[in-house]
Amino acid sequence: MADSDRLAAAFEEHRDHLRAVAYRLLGSLTDADDAVQDTWLRLAGADTSEVQNLRGWLTTVVARVSLNMLRSRRYRHEDPVGDSWPADAEAAGAVAGPGGAGRAARAGDPEDEAVLADSVGLALLVVLDTLSPAERLAFVLHDMFAMPFTEVAAVLGRSTEAARQLASRARRRVRGAPSPDRAADMARQREVAAAFLAASRGGDLSVLVGLLDSDVILTADAAAAPTGKPVLLRGAELVARGALASSGRAGHSQLALVDGAAGIVFAPAGRLQAVLALTVSPERRITAIDVIAEPDRLRRLRLAVLPD
Repeated sequence: MADSDRLAAAFEEHRDHLRAVAYRLLGSLTDADDAVQDTWLRLAGADTSEVQNLRGWLTTVVARVSLNMLRSRRYRHEDPVGDSWPADAEAAGAVAGPGGAGRAARAGDPEDEAVLADSVGLALLVVLDTLSPAERLAFVLHDMFAMPFTEVAAVLGRSTEAARQLASRARRRVRGAPSPDRAADMARQREVAAAFLAASRGGDLSVLVGLLDSDVILTADAAAAPTGKPVLLRGAELVARGALASSGRAGHSQLALVDGAAGIVFAPAGRLQAVLALTVSPERRITAIDVIAEPDRLRRLRLAVLPD
């Protein structure tokens, strides 16, 4: 077996671990796969003859790559939604790297995404997204993957004590994560949002009406309306018919957390164009829909794409 084949085989042994680390750091499967791919490229170009612990070396590299991605995202005020939502061609394509061109792209696999999301917990993902890049990295690497603070500090380029303090600060934030009641509320919102999206895709007017409160209000900003003027619709029948009129978008839409609540994002070919922020009542009815398409408003949203 050639050295390159042995290196690729060794990398494949750790791929799932590296992907899990990157996902928890980035909150996006596509970003995580990009980070893992970058890690492979760095491994392929490095002299690892003196490396005693390849898993640890790779974890450090993928963590540094993820940290750079987090910092870049914050600097550019970007959300991971567009990059977490590959175009159909990308989802059906192949990823270069160990395994060759026949390796199927994994970022678009709903079952795969659901497993990762459930392993972290949606509530925790929302909380992690509020941390600074350094806090998130310190907490994830130490508390979730048991990396010693000396190694965490090396990734961050800070002292061991500074890394310890970052993790402690993040831990306090995480302890304030949503309670079981809040988690149940989020699950209820997600269930209703999923049903609304499915009914929109299927063009089922009666189901849409049943999911909407009789006095539901839909507002849309000027960028979201064909007329270029803000829109306000009131009543289940009217709002449902409006949803059907936009059913063509539903096939390119996906569930998301919008500022910590259930919603839907429309991002064809990975380009975020509109967000539906939903308000769901305890009775499992949608009482308000805010359609957001103005770029400035979209940039201010905190978004995380969810599997259907």
